Amino acid sequence: MSVNQRLNAACLVTPGRRIRLRDLDPADTLGADFAATTGPTLKKRAHRLLEDSRDALDRAQALLWASNACSVLVIFQGMDTAGKDGMVKHVMGGLNPSACEVHAFKEPSAEELGHNFLWRYWQRLPARGRFGIFNRSYYESVLVERVHARELIDPRLQAHRRGAAFWADRFEDINNFERHLTRNGTLVLKFFLNVSKAEQKRRLLDRLDDKRKRWKFSPADLTERGFWSDYAAAYQSMLNATSTDWAPWYAIPADHKLVSRAAVASILSSRIEALGLKFPRVDAAGERRLRAARRALEARPKARSR
Repeated sequence: MSVNQRLNAACLVTPGRRIRLRDLDPADTLGADFAATTGPTLKKRAHRLLEDSRDALDRAQALLWASNACSVLVIFQGMDTAGKDGMVKHVMGGLNPSACEVHAFKEPSAEELGHNFLWRYWQRLPARGRFGIFNRSYYESVLVERVHARELIDPRLQAHRRGAAFWADRFEDINNFERHLTRNGTLVLKFFLNVSKAEQKRRLLDRLDDKRKRWKFSPADLTERGFWSDYAAAYQSMLNATSTDWAPWYAIPADHKLVSRAAVASILSSRIEALGLKFPRVDAAGERRLRAARRALEARPKARSR
């Protein structure tokens, strides 16, 4: 079994099998794929895998663009400080920006609130041949909106049905939405960046201590940290309800940034390679045109008359 296959299996949230979030170790270094312990060896192996996988991603993007047969939607979800921005920068940063779009979804606008909860995400789906990256996504509708349902959910939506049934309906809507996407040629890759509460504290303190990072800190980070248990329960429900055969979740241990980035890059590159994309073939007429072009290019230029 290759490194890519082992990482895929280690991080996959198996569809139909219920998991407990507390059983997923955010500090896991994913065993022998990197190193038995932390330190220089871990960093060296993880960095090498990250670079190899980024090269594979670059090749995969060229195939995706040339074949124009399908698209790739990458979703990153996780607690504050889990490393979503860094993942986009360090893993996806090598992609050609002309065929890749990143969307970081903030609070919905008044116009967006006037539509169903999936509407604004539908507007940002990648076209064939392109990558689309969602830094947070429609899953916020079963995470932050669930934790703060009283303040964020329009009461009219719950007038006839409240509690578990409301969220079950949303999970069903999301699963059907993603099934529609995959049936129509979009590969949906979903990554839950699993950071520990202790590591989140360390990263928040680092933002306060480092003048270059203070702009990232918001008092809202502390407010949301107070709902840690509620968010953990919401993430667990989300993973169990929406990891499907057509769009499974990958739970990535995120306490070690280099490990998490290497794992995501490896899974991304291997899943795209598995699509079996090919460069377009040139037909017989095209071959003749290419030969004629070669002859024209290689022909000696005529001497200029005086």
